[in-house]
Amino acid sequence: MSGRVLALWTKEIADLRLNPGVFGPAVLTAAISLLLPFFVAIIVPYVTGERLSDSGDLRIAAELFRTEPWSLDLAPEGAVQAFIFQQFLVLLVLSPVAASMSSAAFSIIGEKQARTLEPLLATPISTTELLAAKILGAFVPAACLTLGTFAIYIAATAFAASPGVYRVLLTPTSLAVVFLVGPLASLLALQLAVCVSSRVNDARSAQQIGALVILPIAGLLIAQVAGSIVLTARLALGIAIGLAALNAIVLRIAVALFDRESILTRWK
Repeated sequence: MSGRVLALWTKEIADLRLNPGVFGPAVLTAAISLLLPFFVAIIVPYVTGERLSDSGDLRIAAELFRTEPWSLDLAPEGAVQAFIFQQFLVLLVLSPVAASMSSAAFSIIGEKQARTLEPLLATPISTTELLAAKILGAFVPAACLTLGTFAIYIAATAFAASPGVYRVLLTPTSLAVVFLVGPLASLLALQLAVCVSSRVNDARSAQQIGALVILPIAGLLIAQVAGSIVLTARLALGIAIGLAALNAIVLRIAVALFDRESILTRWK
């Protein structure tokens, strides 16, 4: 990382500290992502007095986990819980995506509205360096949110679920979702927000474009729960490769759209 990128990244982090409300949507999404699987797997069976393993459909899901070495010692109820906690792990990807969208939109449009971006564009810093600092300024906090949410998820699962269920969150499939799919989806949403932020005056427009990344993630969750797709480490790796390719394409588009002269003229 060059000195100019590091200096601008430090400024971005300082600006975010002064505006913690930017992360409000991301924190709310993280809270919902954490609570929903526990509501389904722990609270509902406790309140109704009915075991999850009594459901025929969920018993089939439990049998699928019997093919995994780590699940051989799980009771039927624990196997169903493991199925639920792994499927809802995809929701944790939504938290960094939300963080990326809100912070990226604030980073560019906020500076434009405050009239602090024009002097920055007049400096010798290149467009690539500028965008790199903006992207990292939003991506690093999003990655920290992912790590924090995942750590809480593991700890809460180990405490509230049946013994051994937490190990489903440490399998190659789960780790690939959290540490590959999640960050790459965040990066894609962030770059889309940067592209739109360079052309519009409203942060909502940038966030709405970035929200397009959430739709496939939500579709993946629905497909898993419905049994249409079985998320494996190989599939997660394939999704990550696809996201990496999209990120490379969108980065080129972002650099092309972020034209200094037209931005300075349009934003006057």
